[in-house]
Amino acid sequence: MNNLTEAEAANELMRLARQIAHHDKLYHAQDNPEITDQEYDALVRRNRELEEAFPHLIRDDSPSKTVGHEIAASPLGKVTHEQRMMSLDNAFNREEVEEWTQRIRRYLNLDDSEQVAITAEDKIDGLSCSLRYEGGKLVRAATRGDGQVGEDVTPNVRHIADIPQELPVGVPDVFEVRGEVYMSKADFAALNAAQEESGGKLFANPRNAAAGSLRQKDASVTAKRPLKFWAYGWGAASQVPCETQEVMMRMIESWGFPLSPFLTLTQDTDGLIAHYEEIGRQRPDLGYDIDGVVYKVDRLDYQQRLGFVAKAPRWALAHKFPAERAQTILEAIDIQVGRTGKLTPVGRLAPVLVGGVTVTNVTLHNRDEIERLGVRPGDRVVIQRAGDVIPQLVENLTRDEPREAFVFPDACPECESEAVAEEGEVDVRCTGGLICPAQRTQRLEHFVSRKALDIDGFGSKTIAQFFALGWLESPADIFRLKERREDILALEGWQERSVDNLLAAVENKREPDAARLLFGLGIRHVGEVTARDLLKHVHELPALRELAEQARGGDEEAASELTAIDGIGPSVVEALGDFFHEPHNAAVWDDLLSLVKPPRYEVETLDSPVAGKTVVFTGKLETMSRDEAKAQAERLGAKAAGSVSAKTDLLVAGPGAGSKLKKATELGIEVIDEAAWAEIVTSAGP
Repeated sequence: MNNLTEAEAANELMRLARQIAHHDKLYHAQDNPEITDQEYDALVRRNRELEEAFPHLIRDDSPSKTVGHEIAASPLGKVTHEQRMMSLDNAFNREEVEEWTQRIRRYLNLDDSEQVAITAEDKIDGLSCSLRYEGGKLVRAATRGDGQVGEDVTPNVRHIADIPQELPVGVPDVFEVRGEVYMSKADFAALNAAQEESGGKLFANPRNAAAGSLRQKDASVTAKRPLKFWAYGWGAASQVPCETQEVMMRMIESWGFPLSPFLTLTQDTDGLIAHYEEIGRQRPDLGYDIDGVVYKVDRLDYQQRLGFVAKAPRWALAHKFPAERAQTILEAIDIQVGRTGKLTPVGRLAPVLVGGVTVTNVTLHNRDEIERLGVRPGDRVVIQRAGDVIPQLVENLTRDEPREAFVFPDACPECESEAVAEEGEVDVRCTGGLICPAQRTQRLEHFVSRKALDIDGFGSKTIAQFFALGWLESPADIFRLKERREDILALEGWQERSVDNLLAAVENKREPDAARLLFGLGIRHVGEVTARDLLKHVHELPALRELAEQARGGDEEAASELTAIDGIGPSVVEALGDFFHEPHNAAVWDDLLSLVKPPRYEVETLDSPVAGKTVVFTGKLETMSRDEAKAQAERLGAKAAGSVSAKTDLLVAGPGAGSKLKKATELGIEVIDEAAWAEIVTSAGP
């Protein structure tokens, strides 16, 4: 943290907030995670470390303030929890558990002679559910959702045999039992076998199967799924008739709810760790998935005193298990090309069972990771399945055996274009760009998109259709489509009017804005602002190519001319040089410019109070689009930037402004609203 500036920390906190929110949505709202629990925990831990080091930079949308994910549009009704359903803080080793117990002692001001009894039970990997009983009868069941609002699954849980519909006489008038809905490993395997036989959807793991089954709009579907439930606590209650966690849980058990078979009471950290290790030893043989052990302070008056922090109780902790591992043979290494041109090595494995899942593939990330592990086809390797998503190769057991090293390709396996890694980067990328089959349709979609050439009527379906027919190989082919009018008209779903509208939209771009055209080519590091900055200086595309090629050829004067442009650094110059150095790209460029004639790029600027200044727009602009606002800034002689920094002179903040406004305030940057910006624009003249 010592080497991190405030600006760097703020930017990383912003990225972490977005990443964690994205993964929360996939996990909690869509039951479709794309990273492992351990990878997610690492993101959360990094966010916590940054917030502790820079508390004044904590964001309003900080992951430390949120639980789960907001319930989006759902066929199920929404339920507001009377008492919030919290998350749990995590520990990953004995030292962190000891620190937690010491923190409790300090908070309660207890001396070493006073014991703090703590319950411990295994943490099942299921879907949290709150069951509300009034007058002893089940009246409502809800998922956790974002902790405040969950989904109403009352009709569905009535089909789960483990959940009583009525409680015995004498229970509190209002009592919410909270626990996990889950599916056993055996039931999960049987369900997937039945789904496969019927041609239905296969579930990735028992947790996803349980979540998908519980959240059915049609409760009769849930009724056919083998769901189970066990209780781990309680929420809102008109009365809590016990004084400790363990005794209250035993009372809930007497009401007919299953509990964890491992629920026990311990008196010290040694007892916690011993129980954790015993559960870990038995974990492979359990009939259900678990991912850790949960500790809770036993005395309820202590729990009340300890209270909560942000999204978690101080009196509870989840001690996570390390990822499960297994050995197998790395049979081959394949190279996959992503839509951005990144070459990703994928290990093909002799099938191996890891944590109840058969693993056959593993990502090797990049060229450096292959060299670090020294892996080659034929090696015996250790695979780690950290959760239920992407397995990892963590160790090469035979790296000392004599075997030919794997040679990472220097050409794209899809198009044979040169594959290079930019200075300071580990990822190797195909330079084919416009002609690479793995990238082509996405590049074409970008070329016609709103911020590039903005050709009306060209959606992804149209591009995919024309590409499949062989009519679109490169951007230039878009301007040859008028020759295929009759062919397009013969396709199903196309009428004369729609065909003529599309072709007219294409013809309307025969003299495109040069900066938009440059941005549309998808050259690495050349975004819409960079494209405008370049063209403001060179004015014409052929001149830009000449400068880029000269710079790549070692002409220091040409390189200096480009890097002297405000906002243009060596990485942009290198990316331009690499683009034109690739013969395929040069051919596509020449072909395109033979069909379109961009006029000389000129930006007419007015004398204004913001001339020469850097302006950032944030929040929702109500009278103009963001693109229009940026264009106004350029016309006024200002530079429109995307992020706030010490170089920012003015922030225009609309409703909903968040972190940018906060940062601008901290840096003492002038902030105005949209109305004040409109006055500046109007005063500068037409």
